[in-house]
Amino acid sequence: MGSAFMKFCCCCCCSTADDDDEDDEKQPLVPQDPLEYFNREVQKRRDEETNLWSEPGDPSHSERQDDRVLYGLLQARTKTRMGSTGYRRLSVDIEAMRDTRREVRDKWRQILENLGFMAEADSLLNVSAGASHDRMRNAPAARDLLHTLHTETSLFSSRETPPERYLLILDRLLYLDVADDFLAKAKRFYPPMDDSEEDEPGLAINLPLLLARMEARNGQGNSETEDENGGDGNLSDRS
Repeated sequence: MGSAFMKFCCCCCCSTADDDDEDDEKQPLVPQDPLEYFNREVQKRRDEETNLWSEPGDPSHSERQDDRVLYGLLQARTKTRMGSTGYRRLSVDIEAMRDTRREVRDKWRQILENLGFMAEADSLLNVSAGASHDRMRNAPAARDLLHTLHTETSLFSSRETPPERYLLILDRLLYLDVADDFLAKAKRFYPPMDDSEEDEPGLAINLPLLLARMEARNGQGNSETEDENGGDGNLSDRS
């Protein structure tokens, strides 16, 4: 298992190196401001780790409804004064969505660690914004497996489309020849829930409700923002 993971890492490094060679032809060897570039990359990785975008390859975060809602909430919070009632409400909605995504990732980590990937679980679950479906080795098999996990386990909410990030992770597991073992463990640890169980609080996010709230906030215009900001125009840029 360890040698298979090393083989996977080597192939990923080779693929990344080829892409880097192509990028080097288009970009200068030394950025104009190395510190700014470094800070931007650190912030990008922190953003990916914090928000766990369902479609990590979509920089606009607009292709999927759940990403679109989360991104809209984050943008709305940047225009709201920190500490205000509106800021706190937005923070609650944002953390609720993030918690749901972390819960899914933690389920996957538990299964991977049970399969023996104690040290490699985080690497296998890491999906960067540069991940591309074009680099997948077993895309059809990975999509079939994702569908099976969605319908025959409770890893995901049955009422929402499973995040595309896990399609890329399943492609890695297929390459490592542990996908069938992962599926068996998932069925054992997380069997399907019936509708009443899935209705319990904390198991899913009400996306239509969050979307309606976000649209209502946007429709209220700048007057409410000015009221909450105390008219001082002091907007926070934290996200």
